[in-house]
Amino acid sequence: MIQRTAQADVSRGTSLSPHALRASPGALRCAAALALAGVALVPVHAQQAPSTPMDFATAQQRLLDTSDAIEGMAANVRSKEAQQGATRTLYRPTVDIEARLLDYQKTFLLPLGTFASTAASYGIADPFKYVTRQTLVRPVATGSVPIYSGGEIAAARAAAKAQVTQAAAEREIASEQATLQLAQAYFGQQLAVRALIVRRQALEGLDAHLADARKLEQARFAARAQVLQAQVARDDADRDYHKAISDLATANAILAGLLRLPGGVQPTTPLFVLSGSAGRLEDFKAVALSAHPQLVRLRALGETADAGVRAQQARLRPSIYGFGQYDFNRDHSLLTNPDWAFGVGIKFQLFSGTGRRQAVEAARETAAQADAGLREARVQLEIGVTKAWNEAEATRERFALLRSAEASAAENLRLQSLAFREQQATSLDVVDAQLGVSRVAIQRAQAAYDYDVAIAQLLAASGQARRLPDFISRAHEVLQ
Repeated sequence: MIQRTAQADVSRGTSLSPHALRASPGALRCAAALALAGVALVPVHAQQAPSTPMDFATAQQRLLDTSDAIEGMAANVRSKEAQQGATRTLYRPTVDIEARLLDYQKTFLLPLGTFASTAASYGIADPFKYVTRQTLVRPVATGSVPIYSGGEIAAARAAAKAQVTQAAAEREIASEQATLQLAQAYFGQQLAVRALIVRRQALEGLDAHLADARKLEQARFAARAQVLQAQVARDDADRDYHKAISDLATANAILAGLLRLPGGVQPTTPLFVLSGSAGRLEDFKAVALSAHPQLVRLRALGETADAGVRAQQARLRPSIYGFGQYDFNRDHSLLTNPDWAFGVGIKFQLFSGTGRRQAVEAARETAAQADAGLREARVQLEIGVTKAWNEAEATRERFALLRSAEASAAENLRLQSLAFREQQATSLDVVDAQLGVSRVAIQRAQAAYDYDVAIAQLLAASGQARRLPDFISRAHEVLQ
C-alpha cells in the first residue's frame, strides 16, 4: 500500500497533504523503501511492464549487448574484416571467360607476282582480292597472375589490416563512452531517489513544526508571524518535493531508455565511495598511454596512411604479370587470333594525367598528420586522466568532510526544535535548522554521485571503463 501510494503520488505530480503526512508516520519509511527496493517511478499509464531490479554490473552488460551505437560499430568491424579477407587472394590468378557473337567482314589483297599473267588468262586481277563475311561465336578464356606489383598489393593488405584494428578500436571507444553514460544515468537515478527522500523528510519535518507553531499560537505562546514563517517554509519544502518527484521520473526515464526497458529499472547498486585513493595517478597514466582505444585507433590510422604512401610509390614502379589465353572455337577464329597463348608481360606507366610524385608527397603529409594527431592524443589523455583523478580525490575528501556536518546539522535541528517548544528559539531558527539538515544531506549525496562519476571518467580516460564494477565492489561506504 505504501509503494502504490508513493508511485501514484509521483505519477500525478501531487504530494500528500499535511493531514495525510501526519496520519502516515511511515512517509519517510515509504521514501526509504523506494530507494532500497528501487521502485521504478514512472507514470502508471506509461508503465507497460514491471520494473526490473538490476545491479550496475548487470546493467553494464545489458547496455553492451543492446546498445545500437555499439552494434553499429560492431557491424563496421565485421565489414572491415570482410574487406581484409578480400585482400588475402590478391596474389591469386584472375581468370575471365568471355564469349562474343561476331558478324564481321574481312578483305584480303594477295599480290600474284609471277603468277599474274597466268591468273589474268582466267580473269583474275592482280592483286587478288578476296572478301569474306561470317557470323560466329568466339568463347575465349583469359587469365593473368601478378608476379611483381611494385608493392601495391602488400600496401593494400596492410591498409585493410589497419582498418580492422581501427574499427575494433572505435567499437571499444563506443563501449567506453556508453559505460560512462550508464554510470551517469544509473547513479543519477540513485541521487534522485536520495533527493526525494531528503525532500520528503524536510516536508514532513516542516509539517510537524507548523503543527507545533499553531498549537503554541493557540496557547498564546507564539506570535502569528512565527506561524506564517513556518507556513512559508513548509510551502517551499512542498515545491522542492514536487521538483524532486519530477527529477526522479526524468532520471528513471533516462535509465530505462538507455537499457531498453520501458517498464523502468530498479538500481540495486547504491552510491558508493572508496575509503582511499582509487590508485596511483602514474599507474592510470601508464595504462592510458599503453592501451587506450583512442591511441590504438590513431596508430591504426597512421598505419593506413603509411600503406597509402607505399601504394603511391608502387605506381612509380613497373609491374610484371603472367598471362594466358585459350580459344575454344578455333575453327572459326580470325586469322589474327591465336588458338592459345601464354607469356609474361611488363607494364610501366610513362605519363599520367595526375602528378604521381605529388600524390606520393600528399600521402606522406597524411601520414605526418596521423603522427601529429597521435602525439596530441597522448598529451590530451594524460591531461584527462590527471583531471579525473584529481576530481575523484577531491570529491572523496568532500564526502568525508560532510559526514560530521550531517551529524551536527541533525543535532542542531533536535536542539532548536526542543528550544522552540520551550519558547527559547524562534520558528525561523527551527526552519533554518531543518533546511540545514536537508542541505547537508543533499550535498553529501551529491558528493557521492560526483565521486562515482569521477571514478567512471577516470576509468574511461585510461581505457578501463569496463572495470567500474571492480571498483564498486571495493566500496568502503555506500548511501542506501
